[in-house]
Amino acid sequence: SPQGILGFNMGILMSKSMDANLQKQQEFMLHNSRLQMERQILMQNQMRERQMAMQIAWSREFLKYFGSFFAVATLGLTAGAIKSRKPGMMAPIVPLGIILAYQMDSAYGTLIYRMRGEAENIMASEHDRLDLPLGMPTFESIEKARRAKSTLISLLEK
Repeated sequence: SPQGILGFNMGILMSKSMDANLQKQQEFMLHNSRLQMERQILMQNQMRERQMAMQIAWSREFLKYFGSFFAVATLGLTAGAIKSRKPGMMAPIVPLGIILAYQMDSAYGTLIYRMRGEAENIMASEHDRLDLPLGMPTFESIEKARRAKSTLISLLEK
């Protein structure tokens, strides 16, 4: 009958329209989740950059204090060694100088670049060293721990 064919054709058209709407909705959801992930990556990177800047600033500040200490200690040890005629009194200058050199490299030198290069080598050729104990956490392992904790809390509250 003509009405049956018309209803069938309308059903096909509605189905196609619903499929198109579903497709658009899925694309929209994918776009939104992608935007959210990009924002999260940017936020985490900005936090990482701020933490690194604080570490470098700390190294530079520490270097000022340690450099002052090193200068005073070196003058005192040298004067003491000359006065007492015991050159062995200058021995602490060597390890203190090594610490000073390390701090200078950390604050203003290329230490961070060498560390980054070594980290990249480890990630490329020794990736197994980065494995977590018991492997990567899963939803199931987290839920198991959460349930165990909530059971413990509910037992303690009784």
